[in-house]
Amino acid sequence: MNYHGIAHTHIDSLAHIHENGVFYNGYTPNAEAVLKDRHQKNSIHNVKNGIVTRGVLIDIPRLKGVPYLEPGTPIYIEDLEAWEKQAGVRVSSGDALFIRTGVWARRAALGPWLRGRAEGGRSAGLDPSVIPWLKQRDIALLGSDHPQYVSPGTSGPPRGAVHDFALVFLGVHLFDNCDLEALAAEAASRKRWEFMLTAAPLPIRGGTGSPLNPIATF
Repeated sequence: MNYHGIAHTHIDSLAHIHENGVFYNGYTPNAEAVLKDRHQKNSIHNVKNGIVTRGVLIDIPRLKGVPYLEPGTPIYIEDLEAWEKQAGVRVSSGDALFIRTGVWARRAALGPWLRGRAEGGRSAGLDPSVIPWLKQRDIALLGSDHPQYVSPGTSGPPRGAVHDFALVFLGVHLFDNCDLEALAAEAASRKRWEFMLTAAPLPIRGGTGSPLNPIATF
């Protein structure tokens, strides 16, 4: 079952990405063994009992007074902290942090465009300089309206910097391709940017992730 990429809302397990054969927490499986008998560690089966925690939405287009960010727009620590001050909320340990860039609002207005790791793909997203901030705030989960493997610009860290570092070194599961438009509208109407997040990944033994439908409850 193939759900990774930019088409489906899904959660990445810690067995999804590795650095030179090493996954989070030093897990180094043999590739042939994985193909034969699945991942023995770090798989999505670890969260089979479901997820319940505080969710926090950071709406960067709203912060900047625009309906959506243009492809390639970087999001810096200053942006995240400016939003915290404006919204009266602080990202803290154990939170599920969701970053809205306005992918689906832009697609509705202008149509699809090339995104992702494809050559020439462009998306707004977290600049790699944000990684130490994510570690400092000790978030448990990170989500957005696109995979966080898109690093703006053409130089410096690879496009997968935030996505890959979060999985391999921070141990943070990722929610990719979330439609955050309804959530943003409801949060704005309430002037409340925190909520209860619930999500139930499929209990796939050895799986690298799962399609799912995260729910925000105010």
